[in-house]
Amino acid sequence: MQTSPDRHEYPAHWEADVVLRDGGTARIRPITVDDAERLVSFYEQVSDESKYYRFFAPYPRLSAKDVHRFTHHDFVDRVGLAATVGGEFIATVRYDRIGADGTPASAPADEAEVAFLVQDAHQGRGVASALLEHIGAVARERGIRRFAAEVLPANTKMIKVFTDAGYTQKRSFEDGVVRLEFDLEPTDRSLAVQYAREHRAEARSVQRLLAPGSVAVIGAGRTPGGVGRSVLANIRDAGFTGRLYAVNKALPEEQKDLDGVPAHRSVRDIDGPVDLAVVAVPAEHVPEVVTECGEHGVQGLVVVSAGYAESGTEGRERQRALVRQARTYGMRIIGPNAFGIINTSPRVRLNASLAPETPRPGRIGLFAQSGAIGIALLSRLHRRGGGVTGVTGVSTFVSSGNRADVSGNDVLQYWYEDPDTDVVLMYLESIGNPRKFTRLARRTAAAKPLVVVQGARHGAAPQGHAVRATRLPHTTVSALLRQAGVIRVDTITELVDAGLLLARQPLPAGPRVAILGNSESLGLLTYDACLAEGLRPHPPQDLTTAASAADFHTALSRALADDRCDAVVVTAIPAVGEGSVAALAGALRSAVAAAPAKPVLVVHVELGGLAEALSAAASTAPQTDADNPPQTRAESPQVTLSPTPPGEPPEDSHLIPAYPAAERAVRALAQAVAYAQWRRDAADPGKVPEYEDIDEKGAATLIGGLLARGQGLTLGPEETCDLLGHYGIHVHRALPAPTPDAAAEAARTLGYPVALKATAPHLRHRADLGGVRLDLADEDQLRRSYTELTELFGAPEELRLVVQRMAPRGVDVVVRAVIDPAAGAVLSFGLAGAASQLLGDTAHRLIPVTDKEATSLVRSIRTAPLLFGWRGSAPADTGALEELLLRVSRLVDDHPEVVAVTLEPVVVASHGLSVLGASIRLAPPPARDDLGPRTLPAY
Repeated sequence: MQTSPDRHEYPAHWEADVVLRDGGTARIRPITVDDAERLVSFYEQVSDESKYYRFFAPYPRLSAKDVHRFTHHDFVDRVGLAATVGGEFIATVRYDRIGADGTPASAPADEAEVAFLVQDAHQGRGVASALLEHIGAVARERGIRRFAAEVLPANTKMIKVFTDAGYTQKRSFEDGVVRLEFDLEPTDRSLAVQYAREHRAEARSVQRLLAPGSVAVIGAGRTPGGVGRSVLANIRDAGFTGRLYAVNKALPEEQKDLDGVPAHRSVRDIDGPVDLAVVAVPAEHVPEVVTECGEHGVQGLVVVSAGYAESGTEGRERQRALVRQARTYGMRIIGPNAFGIINTSPRVRLNASLAPETPRPGRIGLFAQSGAIGIALLSRLHRRGGGVTGVTGVSTFVSSGNRADVSGNDVLQYWYEDPDTDVVLMYLESIGNPRKFTRLARRTAAAKPLVVVQGARHGAAPQGHAVRATRLPHTTVSALLRQAGVIRVDTITELVDAGLLLARQPLPAGPRVAILGNSESLGLLTYDACLAEGLRPHPPQDLTTAASAADFHTALSRALADDRCDAVVVTAIPAVGEGSVAALAGALRSAVAAAPAKPVLVVHVELGGLAEALSAAASTAPQTDADNPPQTRAESPQVTLSPTPPGEPPEDSHLIPAYPAAERAVRALAQAVAYAQWRRDAADPGKVPEYEDIDEKGAATLIGGLLARGQGLTLGPEETCDLLGHYGIHVHRALPAPTPDAAAEAARTLGYPVALKATAPHLRHRADLGGVRLDLADEDQLRRSYTELTELFGAPEELRLVVQRMAPRGVDVVVRAVIDPAAGAVLSFGLAGAASQLLGDTAHRLIPVTDKEATSLVRSIRTAPLLFGWRGSAPADTGALEELLLRVSRLVDDHPEVVAVTLEPVVVASHGLSVLGASIRLAPPPARDDLGPRTLPAY
C-alpha cells in the first residue's frame, strides 16, 4: 500500500462491495502503487475501440509513465478507484482536481475531471454507474463539488452513464468533443436513479439464486442420510427443471452418479455452467469449496453448513472470511447455517432446503431468519387446510440462517416486482439496516401486503447476526415499521392468520363490521373483540340455532349489500343433520360470489367439517393419508379454493378464511383495516412545507463554526436559541439567578409575572418534586419563593435557579429528534411528565416529516384528547404544534450535524405555543447509507 508519498493514509473506508446490474458482485477500492501489474493486465484486455474512446487516439499500451501516473495518488487531488472481480481489475475511474483554467490544482478548487475505462467483457453490467456513485462520494468528501468529463460523441454508452445519473448537468460541444459538467450534490432525481438501480441489481441477485438453471450439491454423502444427501434428494424429488449435480470429493473415481444424479468429485469436473451451489460440507472445508465454485463461475451459494458466527468468536471470524471470499468471485451467499430456499414455480420447482416435502405452489413469499421457525411455518402450511397454503400456497421461501450476505432487504427487492407473489410474510430476529428496510417496506406495502413478526424483541439479536446497534427501543422501531405500512404482528399464529386473510380477500373500505351467525354468545364474543380492536361493529344478528344454509345465504347477501358495512364476520356452531356442513359452505360461497367486493371471515366452533368443506375441491390441497393426517380443529384456519392447476391462482375464487376463535379472526380483520387505511393515506402522503423565514445557510454557517471547536458538543443556552431561531423556533429566555438580587434583576428585565425554576439535573422538568414556583407577580413573592426553594433543596449553586417570564397556560408537551445510527433521523412527540415517561405514550415519525404526518403524529398518542378540549377544557392550538414539529424536522433533515434536539417543555396554549426549554447536540455528520453510494454491508 502507499505510505510516505501520500498526503493521506490509504482510505480503507472507501472500499466497498456492490451488486451489479446482472446480480453479480464486484469490489470497489482505491488504486495503489501495488496495482501496477493488475493495471497493465487489465489494459491489455480492453479493446482498441474502448482505448480510443478513453484517450481520443490509438493507445495500444500504457507506458511506464502512464502506469506510474495511474497508480500513484494522493487520495485528495488525484484519486483512482478500481472495480475488481477475483482480485483482478474489470474497470477503473479517476479524478484530477482542476482550477478555473482547467489545469491541475489543489483545494480550495472544487472541480475535477473524471474519466472511466471498463473492460469490454464487463460493459453493460452497470459497473461504470456504480463507480460514478463511489467516485462522486469520494470527491464530495474531499471538497469537490463538480465533475467535468470530456467524451467523444460516438461514445454513447459513457454519455448515457453521465446523463442517466440524475445530477444537475450542463452540456457543451467544442472541437469535436462533448463536455459534460455536473454538480455532485445529490438531488431527488439522482437518489431516485440510485434507488432504482439498487432495486434492479439486488432483485436480480436474488432471482439468480431462486431460479437457477443448474444446481450442484457439494457434500452429498455417499450413504443415505446426512444434510447434503437430504438436500440432493429434496431437489430431485421436487422435480427441479434444471440440471442437477452431486459433488463429493470422497467419491470413487469410477462412480458417476448418486441416486440417479450425475456425480463428480469437484465442481471443476462439471462440464457446463453451475448457477447455484448448495454447500453442505464441514465449515473447515468450505473455503476450498468456495474457491472451486468461484473459479468455475458459480453465481451464488446456499451454505447450510454450521459452525460460523452462531458458535462464537472463532466462528464469527470464519463467517467474515467466507463472505469476503465469496464476494471476491462476485458470488452472493444465503447463510451460512441456512435451512435453504424453495421456489414452487412450475418453471423452476426448486427445493434446495432441508424440508422433506415441497409446499404447494401459491402466491405467498415467506422469509424466515430462523431455520426452526421456517420448519414450523412450512410444516403448518403444508398440512391440509394448514392456513394460507390451503388457499394459495408458497411462491418462494428463503431461510437465511445467519444472513451474512443476502438479507430480508434483498428478498424484499425481489418480491416487490415478482408477479408470482401477492403477499409477503417475514419472520425477523434482527434488522441489519432499519433505515433501508423501512424504505423498502414502504414501497412494497404500497403494492402488496407485508406482514412481519419480530423475534428477539426484548433481548440481543441472535449470536450469528452481525447487526448495528440501535439506541431506539423496540416499541419505537415497531412504530416506525407501522408508519412504513408494515403489518406488525406478535406471534407466528397471527402471521399466518393475517396472511390468510390478505392472500385472497379484498381489503376492507373501513372499520364497519357486520356480524351474523347461529350463536348469540359467539356473536357477542365477536362484537366485544371488534370493539377491543378499534373496529365499529354492528349489533350481532342472531339467526338462531335453527338457521338453515339458506338463512345464512340470505343474511350474508343482505349484509354484503349494505352500504353501512365494510366487512362481514360469520359465526357458526354445529348443526344437527347430515350434509349440513357442506350445504352451509356452499351457501356462503354462493353469497360471496355474488358480492366479492367486501371481505368475509368465518368463525367456527367445533366445525372441522365446515373448514374442510370451505377448502373442498381444491386441486392444490394435500390428500389425507397416513403420512399427512387431517388438521385438528384447534389448528390454523381454513379457506376455500376453486379447482385450479397447481401453481395457478383461481381466476374467480371466492375464498373464505375460517378461524377457530373470534379473537383471531377479528385481530386479522383489524390489521387488514389498518393496512387498507395506510394504503389510502400513502396515495397522498402530503408534502414537506417551505417556510420563508428559515435561514438554512445561516444555520449551516453557525453549525460549522461551532463544530470547529471539537468533534461533538452540547450547545449552551444562547447558542441553542440562536440556532433554533434560524428555523423560526423561538425559545423563552431563562436568566440565571445565582442570588436573590440576581433573580429580582432578571425578573425586572423579563417583566412580571415570572417563574422561578431549579434546573439541576435531579430537579429539571420535575415539577412534581416542587422545584418550580409559578405566577410570581412581584419581587416580594419572588424573594419568598427563592428562600423556600433554597431551604428545601439546597444552596443556589446546587439548584442552578433561573427566572423565566410566565407563558400562557396550556398543555405541556415534549418534542424530540434524534439521529439513530441504524434507523436514521426520528422525530418523537408526547405529553410532558408521567404520560410519556411512565406510560410510554410517545409517537414517532421518520424525518423528513410531511404536513400530513405531523397531523397524524399529534393525534396518535393515547393522551391526545387533552389537546382537543377534553372534559370541557379549551382546545390547544394544534396547528401551531404541527408547525413546530415540521420546523424541527426540517432543521434535522437539512443539517445532519444536528444529532439530537429536545424541546421540553413546550406549552401549547389556545392560541400559539411557548418553547420554555431546549437543548441541541452537534456532531460531525454520521454516515448516511440511504444517501451514499450503493454498497453491501461491510465484512
